[in-house]
Amino acid sequence: MVMRVFVAGGTGVLGRRLIPQLVARGHQVTATTTSATKLGQAERLGAKTVVMDGLDAASVGEAVAAARPDVIVHQMTGISVAHAGKPDLKDFDRWSLPTIRLRTEGTDHLLAAAEATGVPHVVAQGYANWNGIREGGWVKTEEDPLDLHEGTPAYAAMVALRHVEDAVGKAGGAILRYGGFYGPGATDDQLELVRKRQFPLVGDGTGYASWVHLDDAASATVLAVEQQARGAFNIVDDEPAPESAWLPYLAACAGAKPPMRVPKWLARLLAGEVVVTMMTEGRGFSNAKAKRELGWQLRYPSWRQGFKEGLA
Repeated sequence: MVMRVFVAGGTGVLGRRLIPQLVARGHQVTATTTSATKLGQAERLGAKTVVMDGLDAASVGEAVAAARPDVIVHQMTGISVAHAGKPDLKDFDRWSLPTIRLRTEGTDHLLAAAEATGVPHVVAQGYANWNGIREGGWVKTEEDPLDLHEGTPAYAAMVALRHVEDAVGKAGGAILRYGGFYGPGATDDQLELVRKRQFPLVGDGTGYASWVHLDDAASATVLAVEQQARGAFNIVDDEPAPESAWLPYLAACAGAKPPMRVPKWLARLLAGEVVVTMMTEGRGFSNAKAKRELGWQLRYPSWRQGFKEGLA
């Protein structure tokens, strides 16, 4: 069935991979951007485009009403350099403020517009990289709570993620908890640090992370749209792994020297508590539910394959 799909944040790093997949399936896509200079970018991918401010309720309402979509896909974030500056995990709360607002105020505006115009389904971006609850095993399912990281600069961002899950879940929508993105344009900042040997192993590198290639994240999103999925899904690859495994491999694929190793106390001083927690205590995620219920098949089942092919 052909659907009218409204992609909020359509010119973002995932939106640019998602639009062609939706168009290839015959869907009619309206993509939003915050800048008129990016209108042509989404149009070249096959979407109608509109400038929209996700933090302005009137702007969101007008854009959704004009598009008359069957489904809204919420991919709005503010983590680009243009919106948030260079990544700064030491001051995570300050750096992530644009995304926090889009995941709270922006989510509420989209849901209000959906209700006002009778849009029956919403699919929203969540996050499942290293932020599983830090107790029990190293790999978490959708039944396990996300960690709020209370008392750290990550707390506000994690509360915003919970808001997305609660609000979209209450509305009967789907929350796609994407792992750490890699693929075209997704890891440029990390690779720069890796090549400069400024991305070290922390302690024993025991913290787990889950990854997903942008094209696999997009294909899972298409399935959630077409199947009118409900609830939370971990959209990650088959191999959650500790930093001690994936970081040296990433460096090798990038043609860089092996990462240096720094003790936790020094990393805490230089990079902050969030980085130390991520690298030494992070929990990865299982994709079993998404594969089982959505019928999702990954092009890149492991970051090992994806890093090698993408950076060779």
